[in-house]
Amino acid sequence: MTTGANNEGNLSEPATNLDQKSTPSQLVTALQREHAHWVTEVIEAYGEVTAVVPRLHIVDVCVDLKSGVDTKFDFLADICGADRGVEEEPRFEVNYHLFSTTKHHRLRLKVELHEADAHVPTVTGVWRTANWHERETFDLFGIVFDGHPDLRRILLPDDWQGHALRKDFPLRGYEPYSLK
Repeated sequence: MTTGANNEGNLSEPATNLDQKSTPSQLVTALQREHAHWVTEVIEAYGEVTAVVPRLHIVDVCVDLKSGVDTKFDFLADICGADRGVEEEPRFEVNYHLFSTTKHHRLRLKVELHEADAHVPTVTGVWRTANWHERETFDLFGIVFDGHPDLRRILLPDDWQGHALRKDFPLRGYEPYSLK
Protein backbone atom coordinates (compact mmCIF):
# COMPACT_ATOMS: atom_id res chain seq x y z
CA MET A 1 0.00 0.00 0.00
CA THR A 2 1.30 3.43 -0.84
CA THR A 3 0.61 6.76 0.75
CA GLY A 4 0.11 9.90 -1.24
CA ALA A 5 0.83 13.48 -0.30
CA ASN A 6 -1.54 16.38 -0.69
CA ASN A 7 -0.49 19.75 -2.14
CA GLU A 8 0.86 20.95 1.20
CA GLY A 9 3.20 17.96 1.56
CA ASN A 10 1.16 16.31 4.32
CA LEU A 11 0.40 12.64 4.14
CA SER A 12 -3.08 11.86 2.95
CA GLU A 13 -5.18 8.76 3.32
CA PRO A 14 -3.61 5.59 1.90
CA ALA A 15 -3.96 5.35 -1.85
CA THR A 16 -6.00 2.47 -3.19
CA ASN A 17 -3.84 -0.53 -3.96
CA LEU A 18 -5.02 -2.04 -7.22
CA ASP A 19 -3.78 -5.54 -6.36
CA GLN A 20 -6.20 -5.69 -3.43
CA LYS A 21 -8.83 -7.58 -5.35
CA SER A 22 -10.88 -9.00 -2.51
CA THR A 23 -13.17 -7.80 0.22
CA PRO A 24 -13.49 -9.78 3.47
CA SER A 25 -16.77 -11.21 2.17
CA GLN A 26 -15.09 -12.40 -1.04
CA LEU A 27 -12.21 -13.89 0.97
CA VAL A 28 -14.61 -15.90 3.14
CA THR A 29 -16.53 -17.05 0.04
CA ALA A 30 -13.25 -18.23 -1.51
CA LEU A 31 -12.37 -20.02 1.73
CA GLN A 32 -15.77 -21.76 1.64
CA ARG A 33 -15.16 -22.87 -1.95
CA GLU A 34 -11.76 -24.34 -1.08
CA HIS A 35 -12.81 -25.90 2.24
CA ALA A 36 -16.60 -26.22 2.38
CA HIS A 37 -16.60 -27.67 5.91
CA TRP A 38 -14.49 -24.85 7.38
CA VAL A 39 -17.22 -22.17 7.29
CA THR A 40 -20.84 -23.05 8.07
CA GLU A 41 -22.36 -19.58 7.77
CA VAL A 42 -21.41 -16.06 6.68
CA ILE A 43 -23.14 -13.11 8.32
CA GLU A 44 -22.85 -9.57 6.98
CA ALA A 45 -24.24 -6.89 9.27
CA TYR A 46 -23.36 -3.28 10.03
CA GLY A 47 -20.51 -3.34 7.53
CA GLU A 48 -18.80 -6.27 9.24
CA VAL A 49 -18.34 -9.84 8.01
CA THR A 50 -18.59 -12.77 10.41
CA ALA A 51 -17.70 -16.33 9.45
CA VAL A 52 -19.12 -19.07 11.68
CA VAL A 53 -16.51 -21.81 12.01
CA PRO A 54 -16.84 -25.26 13.61
CA ARG A 55 -14.46 -25.51 16.55
CA LEU A 56 -12.60 -28.45 15.01
CA HIS A 57 -11.46 -26.20 12.15
CA ILE A 58 -10.71 -22.93 13.95
CA VAL A 59 -6.94 -23.44 13.96
CA ASP A 60 -6.85 -24.39 10.26
CA VAL A 61 -8.97 -21.37 9.36
CA CYS A 62 -6.76 -19.03 11.42
CA VAL A 63 -3.55 -20.40 9.90
CA ASP A 64 -4.98 -20.04 6.39
CA LEU A 65 -6.24 -16.50 6.99
CA LYS A 66 -2.97 -15.38 8.57
CA SER A 67 -0.64 -16.86 5.96
CA GLY A 68 -2.73 -16.55 2.78
CA VAL A 69 -1.36 -14.22 0.11
CA ASP A 70 -4.76 -12.58 -0.39
CA THR A 71 -5.72 -12.51 3.27
CA LYS A 72 -2.75 -11.69 5.52
CA PHE A 73 -4.80 -11.36 8.70
CA ASP A 74 -1.63 -10.78 10.70
CA PHE A 75 -3.20 -9.11 13.75
CA LEU A 76 -5.47 -10.81 16.26
CA ALA A 77 -7.13 -7.80 17.87
CA ASP A 78 -9.23 -9.70 20.38
CA ILE A 79 -10.81 -12.96 21.41
CA CYS A 80 -13.93 -12.64 23.50
CA GLY A 81 -16.59 -14.92 24.84
CA ALA A 82 -20.32 -14.40 24.83
CA ASP A 83 -22.98 -16.11 26.91
CA ARG A 84 -26.31 -16.05 25.09
CA GLY A 85 -28.12 -17.29 28.20
CA VAL A 86 -29.00 -20.60 29.79
CA GLU A 87 -32.09 -20.99 27.60
CA GLU A 88 -30.09 -20.72 24.34
CA GLU A 89 -28.29 -23.55 22.56
CA PRO A 90 -25.57 -23.28 21.71
CA ARG A 91 -25.16 -21.18 24.82
CA PHE A 92 -21.65 -19.82 24.28
CA GLU A 93 -19.69 -18.32 21.44
CA VAL A 94 -16.06 -17.38 21.08
CA ASN A 95 -15.39 -14.45 18.75
CA TYR A 96 -12.02 -13.83 17.10
CA HIS A 97 -11.52 -10.30 15.73
CA LEU A 98 -8.90 -10.32 12.97
CA PHE A 99 -7.28 -7.45 11.12
CA SER A 100 -4.93 -7.32 8.15
CA THR A 101 -2.42 -4.51 8.59
CA THR A 102 -1.40 -4.74 4.93
CA LYS A 103 -4.81 -5.23 3.28
CA HIS A 104 -6.77 -3.15 5.81
CA HIS A 105 -9.48 -5.80 6.13
CA ARG A 106 -11.40 -6.75 9.25
CA LEU A 107 -13.05 -10.10 9.86
CA ARG A 108 -14.74 -11.80 12.78
CA LEU A 109 -14.70 -15.56 13.25
CA LYS A 110 -17.31 -17.08 15.52
CA VAL A 111 -17.23 -20.53 17.14
CA GLU A 112 -20.46 -21.66 18.79
CA LEU A 113 -20.23 -23.95 21.82
CA HIS A 114 -22.76 -25.95 23.81
CA GLU A 115 -22.66 -25.53 27.58
CA ALA A 116 -21.90 -29.21 28.24
CA ASP A 117 -18.95 -29.13 25.83
CA ALA A 118 -17.56 -25.59 26.09
CA HIS A 119 -14.04 -26.04 24.79
CA VAL A 120 -12.17 -25.03 21.65
CA PRO A 121 -8.56 -25.55 20.44
CA THR A 122 -6.10 -22.79 21.30
CA VAL A 123 -4.79 -20.48 18.58
CA THR A 124 -1.70 -19.47 20.58
CA GLY A 125 0.40 -21.26 17.95
CA VAL A 126 -0.96 -18.86 15.31
CA TRP A 127 -0.89 -15.58 17.25
CA ARG A 128 1.04 -15.32 20.52
CA THR A 129 -1.30 -12.62 21.79
CA ALA A 130 -4.07 -15.25 21.92
CA ASN A 131 -2.48 -16.41 25.18
CA TRP A 132 -3.91 -13.56 27.24
CA HIS A 133 -7.17 -13.28 25.28
CA GLU A 134 -7.91 -16.98 25.81
CA ARG A 135 -7.03 -16.78 29.50
CA GLU A 136 -9.43 -13.87 29.94
CA THR A 137 -12.23 -15.77 28.17
CA PHE A 138 -11.53 -18.83 30.31
CA ASP A 139 -11.49 -16.74 33.49
CA LEU A 140 -14.75 -14.89 32.84
CA PHE A 141 -16.80 -17.51 30.95
CA GLY A 142 -15.23 -20.87 31.82
CA ILE A 143 -14.57 -21.77 28.18
CA VAL A 144 -11.60 -24.13 28.00
CA PHE A 145 -8.95 -23.67 25.29
CA ASP A 146 -7.51 -27.12 24.58
CA GLY A 147 -3.72 -27.13 24.29
CA HIS A 148 -3.26 -23.69 25.84
CA PRO A 149 0.26 -23.43 27.35
CA ASP A 150 -0.85 -21.72 30.60
CA LEU A 151 -4.63 -21.76 31.02
CA ARG A 152 -5.29 -20.14 34.40
CA ARG A 153 -7.12 -17.12 35.71
CA ILE A 154 -5.80 -13.75 34.59
CA LEU A 155 -8.22 -11.18 36.08
CA LEU A 156 -9.97 -12.76 39.05
CA PRO A 157 -8.25 -14.22 42.13
CA ASP A 158 -7.21 -17.88 41.92
CA ASP A 159 -9.71 -18.89 44.60
CA TRP A 160 -12.67 -17.15 42.90
CA GLN A 161 -15.70 -19.43 42.55
CA GLY A 162 -17.44 -19.45 39.17
CA HIS A 163 -17.10 -17.31 36.06
CA ALA A 164 -18.27 -13.74 36.52
CA LEU A 165 -19.58 -12.96 33.01
CA ARG A 166 -21.85 -15.97 32.70
CA LYS A 167 -25.48 -14.91 32.69
CA ASP A 168 -26.30 -17.35 35.49
CA PHE A 169 -23.62 -15.89 37.79
CA PRO A 170 -25.31 -14.11 40.74
CA LEU A 171 -24.92 -10.34 40.66
CA ARG A 172 -23.48 -10.35 44.18
CA GLY A 173 -21.47 -13.55 43.70
CA TYR A 174 -22.01 -16.89 45.37
CA GLU A 175 -20.78 -15.61 48.73
CA PRO A 176 -19.21 -12.43 50.11
CA TYR A 177 -15.64 -12.01 48.89
CA SER A 178 -12.82 -9.86 50.15
CA LEU A 179 -9.42 -9.22 48.60
CA LYS A 180 -7.92 -8.57 52.07
